[in-house]
Amino acid sequence: MLYAQHLAKNIITPNARLDILRDVNFHLRAGETMAITGASGSGKSTLLSLLAGLDTPSSGQVKIAGYSLSELDEEARALLRQNKIGFVFQSFHLIPALNALDNVMLPLELKGQKNAQEQALDLLARVGLSQRSDHKPVELSGGEQQRVAIARAFAGHPEILFADEPTGNLDQLSGETIIKLLFELNQEQGTTLVLVTHDQLLAQACQRHFYLDQGVLNELSADDLTNSLGC
Repeated sequence: MLYAQHLAKNIITPNARLDILRDVNFHLRAGETMAITGASGSGKSTLLSLLAGLDTPSSGQVKIAGYSLSELDEEARALLRQNKIGFVFQSFHLIPALNALDNVMLPLELKGQKNAQEQALDLLARVGLSQRSDHKPVELSGGEQQRVAIARAFAGHPEILFADEPTGNLDQLSGETIIKLLFELNQEQGTTLVLVTHDQLLAQACQRHFYLDQGVLNELSADDLTNSLGC
């Protein structure tokens, strides 16, 4: 489902070259869950952007569901994201002018699905927000906004979902609820999950754990993970 080969990202400054990512290699099968951890500023969000096709690498390649991102133009990458990819962000990124139902319906309507409202209502019920469907983001708590964002991300049954610190702005109880939802929907839909996180519970729930240090990505054992998250 996801394949990275010799992936690198660097920035050329007047005085030097800054290597953000160096020779990243891994593959992830359909339905697997992957956590990427590391110190702040280690390049985790940059890596996620490259894997999702939101940014382009300096060298190397990324394949999603057999499609090489480097061989697609921006229009084709956008179509791939629309049809196969879901996103959950730390800052929710809900549309302020739309209520919860309309936020979840939006990706379904963009795909031209006639039963968009029915699907969106079902997803809102799945995340426990049936009674809040007509509320706008400003009227929802942080945990509720993130649940709307998760419902939106899983609308249309994406094959792979990228999440950047999905529990980062939440209290412990809300964070635990979000973790439970992510993995329940992962199991139900068979969605591949790629999560950037500092949340130990979230990272430990994943099948595979990777740690990013000075641009180098290494896979960790379960015992290694607990120690690395304190860095």
